[in-house]
Amino acid sequence: MSGVTAREQPGEIGTGVLARASATAYWYLVVEALLVLTAAPGLLALPLLARDASNVPLVALALVPLGPALSAGLFALRAYRRDPDLRPAGHFWRGYRLNWLDVLRFWVPFLVVMAVLATNLTHLGSVPGGPVLAPLLGLLTLGLALWCAHMLVLVSLFSFRTRDAARLAAFFLARRPGVTLGAASLGVLATGTVLFASDWVLALLASVMLGLLLRNAGPMVADVEERFVAQA
Repeated sequence: MSGVTAREQPGEIGTGVLARASATAYWYLVVEALLVLTAAPGLLALPLLARDASNVPLVALALVPLGPALSAGLFALRAYRRDPDLRPAGHFWRGYRLNWLDVLRFWVPFLVVMAVLATNLTHLGSVPGGPVLAPLLGLLTLGLALWCAHMLVLVSLFSFRTRDAARLAAFFLARRPGVTLGAASLGVLATGTVLFASDWVLALLASVMLGLLLRNAGPMVADVEERFVAQA
C-alpha cells in the first residue's frame, strides 16, 4: 500500500485554518483589484471633478462603469462562499460577462434619477416651499438607494427579467426589514468613509463592503431561492 498522502489538486484550498484564511485574503485582494480595474474609467475621473452641484451629471456618468464591476464582485464572492477554490479572477470575469447588460438596464436609470434628485436637493433653498420638500426628497433618495442595493444583489445572483427583479427588490424592502436596515447601515458607513477620508479609501475597501452586503442580504437570497427559483 502506498504511503503517499492525498494532496490538494491545483485550485483547491487546504483544510487548515491558515490555508482558508490565506485563501479568503487572496480572494478579496484579487476581487478588489479587478473591481478597481473595471471601474477605473470613472474612478480616475472623479478626483478631477470639483464638489459642485453643476458636476452632478458628470459624477453620474463617471459612475456608470461601477455598476457592472460591483455586480461581478458580488457574483465572485458568492461563488467563493458556495464552492471555495483559488480562481477568483475566473469567477469575476464570468459574472461580468453574464450580468453587465442586465445591470446597466437598471443602473443607468438609477444614476439618472439620483442625479436629478441630488440637483434638486442642492437648489431647494431658492425654491418656495423648499424646506418642506427637502425631507420628502431625502426619503425618496434613501428609498431609491436601498432599492438599488437589493436590485444589485438580485441581478448579480439570479437570472430574473429586469422588471421582475425590480418588483422583487421593492417587495423585499418591506419583506425583509432587517436586510434593508443592514443595507442602510452600510450606506451610512460608505458615506462616512467618503466624507471623513476620501472616495479612494472607499474604492480600496470595495470588496470588503461587497462581502458585507452579500452577508447582509443572506436572508433575502435564501427567501428568493425558496419562493421564486424553480428547484431542479
